[in-house]
Amino acid sequence: MSAELQKSGGHISPFEQIKRVNAAGNEFWSSRDFAQVLGYADYRNFEQVIQKARMACFNSGQRVEDHFVDITEMIEIGKGGRREIVVTLLSRYACYLIVQNADPAKEIVALGQSYFAVQTRRQELSDQAVEDERRLLLRDELRRHNLQLADAAKDAGVIEPQDYAIFQNHGYMGLYGGLTAAGIHQRKGLKKGQQILDHMGSTELAANLFRATQAEEKIRREQIKGKERANRAHHEVGAKVRQTIKELGGTMPENLPATESIKKLESREKKRLKA
Repeated sequence: MSAELQKSGGHISPFEQIKRVNAAGNEFWSSRDFAQVLGYADYRNFEQVIQKARMACFNSGQRVEDHFVDITEMIEIGKGGRREIVVTLLSRYACYLIVQNADPAKEIVALGQSYFAVQTRRQELSDQAVEDERRLLLRDELRRHNLQLADAAKDAGVIEPQDYAIFQNHGYMGLYGGLTAAGIHQRKGLKKGQQILDHMGSTELAANLFRATQAEEKIRREQIKGKERANRAHHEVGAKVRQTIKELGGTMPENLPATESIKKLESREKKRLKA
């Protein structure tokens, strides 16, 4: 039996029965099907529940359009007639929010709350495992490329540790809108001794990896010499990466939250592999 199926008394959950899967393999639910399962005879009443769920989604910091998609469908109305109706396609998270805002007096709503709470938690755990793996891979890559960047900077004339710290800060200031490493540390609310790179999520690590690789290539390709020119080049690359993030509508790196220390992830991974 598929792990995605939740059964009760030997029967597949009614919420699993109405689940749909698109061509890309992504699951979704139709609001019309969902309303029927929850016992809303008048769809207009269910639309009020959807609106509350949308607001809850927005307040949780999620992109509403990622979880609620309005489309129109044609239905038969008898004697060969057809008319358009509005249907909202719902993600699993959207369904979870809907059952949290639906009529609690309905027994099926209580069943839905239990079902989607469990399934959403399973998805969260799965998503977290993917994120952890990405962080481990990107952090390892960033360590390696930072060494290569340091080597390129040394060839350019950035020799002393203090000079290299200034060089690194120029890259950070370009990427983080003027913030130095100390400023990022403070902005993220990190404690003394905690390294900023060890508390970045995969998105932020990827941005910094791109900054490091492109800065190294620019310094080597243009055969940059001198500390000031190297600092300026690193800042330019950081600023360019930041501009790209802005153009794509992404979150600025200084606004991304600090995450669990990568050292803890590495420790757990070592124990898992050893086991």
